[in-house]
Amino acid sequence: MASNTNSTDVSKGATGTAGPLLHIRNLQLSATVYPDDAKPHTVTIVDDVSFTLARGQVLGLIGESGAGKSTIGLAAMAYGRGGVHISGGEVLLDGVDISGASRRELRKVRGRQVCYVSQSAAAGFNPAHRLIDQVVESTLLNRTATAKEARARAIALFDTLGLPNPQNIGNRYPHQVSGGQLQRVMTAMALCSEPDLIVFDEPTTALDVTTQIEVLAAIKRAIRKTGVAALYISHDLAVVAQVSDEIMVLKNGKTVEHEDTRSIIETPKETYTQDLVNVRSIEHQEKPPADTPLLKVDGITAIYPGTDVAVLSDVSIELSAGQTLAVVGESGSGKSTLARVITGLLPPAKGSLTFNGQALPPELKQRSREELRELQMIYQMADVAMNPRHTVSTIIGRPLTYYFNIRGRERKQRVAELLDAIEMGEGFADRYPAELSGGQKQRVCIARALAAKPSLIICDEVTSALDPLVADGILKLLLELQSRENVAYLFITHDLATVKAIADSIAVMHRGKRVRYGVKSDVLTPPFDDYTQLLLSSVPQMKAGWLDQAIVERGL
Repeated sequence: MASNTNSTDVSKGATGTAGPLLHIRNLQLSATVYPDDAKPHTVTIVDDVSFTLARGQVLGLIGESGAGKSTIGLAAMAYGRGGVHISGGEVLLDGVDISGASRRELRKVRGRQVCYVSQSAAAGFNPAHRLIDQVVESTLLNRTATAKEARARAIALFDTLGLPNPQNIGNRYPHQVSGGQLQRVMTAMALCSEPDLIVFDEPTTALDVTTQIEVLAAIKRAIRKTGVAALYISHDLAVVAQVSDEIMVLKNGKTVEHEDTRSIIETPKETYTQDLVNVRSIEHQEKPPADTPLLKVDGITAIYPGTDVAVLSDVSIELSAGQTLAVVGESGSGKSTLARVITGLLPPAKGSLTFNGQALPPELKQRSREELRELQMIYQMADVAMNPRHTVSTIIGRPLTYYFNIRGRERKQRVAELLDAIEMGEGFADRYPAELSGGQKQRVCIARALAAKPSLIICDEVTSALDPLVADGILKLLLELQSRENVAYLFITHDLATVKAIADSIAVMHRGKRVRYGVKSDVLTPPFDDYTQLLLSSVPQMKAGWLDQAIVERGL
C-alpha cells in the first residue's frame, strides 16, 4: 500500500475547501491470488486511474462486471475487499492522502467524511433493530450530533427522500418496509452523519422499474439539497446518465472514456462506450400464435399454504410452440408465482393447466418423467442454481443421464455439442462454476436446460443480474436456439427493453391479476391502461434530463 507520512488529522483535511474534495491520482489496485496448482502471485485489478470530484458533484462509474467500478469506489474510502490493496497512486480526500492511513485514522473518515450505500439494502440492516436506531448509529458513534439532533436529522432525511410517514417509519423493523423504501432508508443512513462524499454502489439494480425511478428521484433530490459529492456506480448507462454530472467508462480496470454526461451519451468517442449506448439493439419480429397452444393456463387462482390471500387471481395465458411469451410486472405482481404454478411447485386452488393438448397434473410429484423433461426452468441467479463442487461437464451431463440414460463417451460428446451450441466450446467442460463469469454461468444453465430437449423453458429474470452487453449476448443466444430447436420460452422479467427485444406476446401482471395481454405489437400500442403506462414510462431513457422531466410529470 502506498505510504502516508503526513501526520495531519485525516478527518479534517489539509486544504479545507480549496481544490477538489476527492482527487484520485494514478490509482493502482492489486490483489494476491492463491491458485491450487501454482505459487501465489499478484494481479493488477485497477491500473492508472485518475479523476477529481468537487463538492456537490456526481461522477458516474460505468462498465461491465470486473471493470473495477466497485473496487475504485471502495478505494475512495481507502478500503479493499477480498484482499485488494492500494499498490500505487494516491487517494486525496480534502487534500490528505488517506491511502496509507492507519485503521485508527480511517475510523475518523469512514462513516463520517465518506459513507457507502450498497446494492442490497436488506443485507445492510440488522433485522433485530428498528430502522431509526440503525440510521443514527454512525452519527452517534462519531459524536457529530446528540441523540436528539441525530433523530431529528434522520426524520428530516426520511421526508426529503419521500418516505411515507417520516415521523414514524423509523420505528419499523427492516422486514416491515418494501425494498424501495429500505434502499431510501439506507441512503438516509449514509446522509445522517452529513458526510462530504457518498459512494452509491448499484443502489437500484435489484429494484423493478417503477420502484427504481422513485429511488433515483429521492437520491437526486437528497444530493441537491445536501450538496454532498457522490460516486454513482452502475452497469446501466441510462440510469447513471440521470444522476451524474460526468461519467467515467471503465473496462478491465482501465479508463476507456471520461467526459461530461451529455457528451458520453450523445457523442461517445470510443467503440466500447458506443456499444454501451447502443445496447439492446435486437430487433425481433413477432410471430403470430398457432391455432393450438403448447401451454394453456386457464383461470388459475393460487393461494400460498397457511394464508387465505390469492397471490394469483383468475389468470389465463396461452403459449405456442417456438414462441416467447413475456410475463412482465413489478415485484409482487405474481410473475414468479405463475412460474411456480406451471412447474408444479405451487398447486392452484382453482383453474387448470394443459400442456401439449393433455391435462398437466397440478403437483410436481404427480408428473411423469416425460412431463418433467418437456418443461425446464432457468433461474435468475446462476450462482446458486449450480453445485459449486461439480464441473460444467457434470452439471450439463446430469439431465442427459437422468432423462435419456446417456453415459460415458456418448455423454461427453453430447456435452461438447451443447457447449458449442451456447458458444463456449469443449474447453470449458472441466471448469467449475467459480471459474466462470456471470454470463458464462448463465449460458451453462441454458445448456443444462437444453440437454433435456424440452418443448418449453421458463426463464425467470435470467438477464436481470447481468451487465447490459452480457445480457444482450444471452438474449441473442436464446433467440438463435429458439429458431434452431423450436423451443418455447415463458420469459419472466420487469425489464421492458428485454420484452421488446425477445417477445412475441406479452402478459402484464399487477397484484396477481393479468391486466393486459396479447401479441407484442398490440400490447405496446396505445391507448394503455394506467399500470402499463406506468411501467412503460418508468424505463430510464438514454437521454440527458429524462429523470428531471419524469420527476416533474409525476410530482416525485
